[in-house]
Amino acid sequence: MNMIDQLKAVELSNGETITYRERLGGDKLVLFIHGNMTSSKHWDILMEAFSDDFTIIAPDLRGFGGSTYNKRASHVRDFSNDIRLFVDALELKKFSLVGWSFGGTVCMQFCIDNPEYCEKLVLLASGSTRGYPHFKTNSDGSPDVSKRFTTIEEIESDPMRTIPMQGLYDTKNKEGLKMVWNAAIYTHNQPVEEKYNEYIEDMLTQRNLADVYHALNTFNISHFDNVAAKGTGEVDNINVPVLNLYGDRDLVVPMIMTQQIIDDLGDKAENVQLVNCGHSPLIDDLERLKLEIEKFLE
Repeated sequence: MNMIDQLKAVELSNGETITYRERLGGDKLVLFIHGNMTSSKHWDILMEAFSDDFTIIAPDLRGFGGSTYNKRASHVRDFSNDIRLFVDALELKKFSLVGWSFGGTVCMQFCIDNPEYCEKLVLLASGSTRGYPHFKTNSDGSPDVSKRFTTIEEIESDPMRTIPMQGLYDTKNKEGLKMVWNAAIYTHNQPVEEKYNEYIEDMLTQRNLADVYHALNTFNISHFDNVAAKGTGEVDNINVPVLNLYGDRDLVVPMIMTQQIIDDLGDKAENVQLVNCGHSPLIDDLERLKLEIEKFLE
């Protein structure tokens, strides 16, 4: 087993500093792009278990982990442009991408804007090609799907999602974060206690929660308009083989969003359902996840 290097850092030409983890291996290069409320830290068990044929690099997106957040992001493209500057700084030319959740949307935008870099794309429990909608809430706490937020100000003042989650961050409420993850993500299996505590500690490094919610809400590369964003149709410019992996009981990304990915990517994508997996197949079925990604990337 190859070990993961300690956190490294590279300065980008836009004034941000991106930290990253690297696991050395063979000539095949793959970048792991994490999701919201996480960082490169959350990839550790997959990086350690992954085939030695691959060298793996996992950056912390702007505002996560050890990376800076000098300038607020407002669009998924802000994060994918950082990845472009990151790979250029490290002189990386050809690689595959694995994007988990929010990371999946970042990877899709990267492939659209930088077609010469990526050879294959793996979407893991990814946000939709039509964004991740944030709705106003009814008096009973349920989402009002007829009223979607459209501005960052609405997202910031959302009393049902943003304010409570930001409150857990601001008060460093680790038990509260565990309750959220146990209810929404680790509903079947949980990490071992020491690892779980490390993940929770890592979550507290995030400095851009509302901005990520807004970027997801207004992401739309499909051909279908919504009130938050008109469809750009850029999904047509994803011209690499795609593996779309999704859990059959994901409570974070519902099947309706996964179906949008399936519909919008069409025959560009191979779609694989991970049985008895939620939003974190890394914890629910690491071996199956590893085998599916390795088989696709070989």
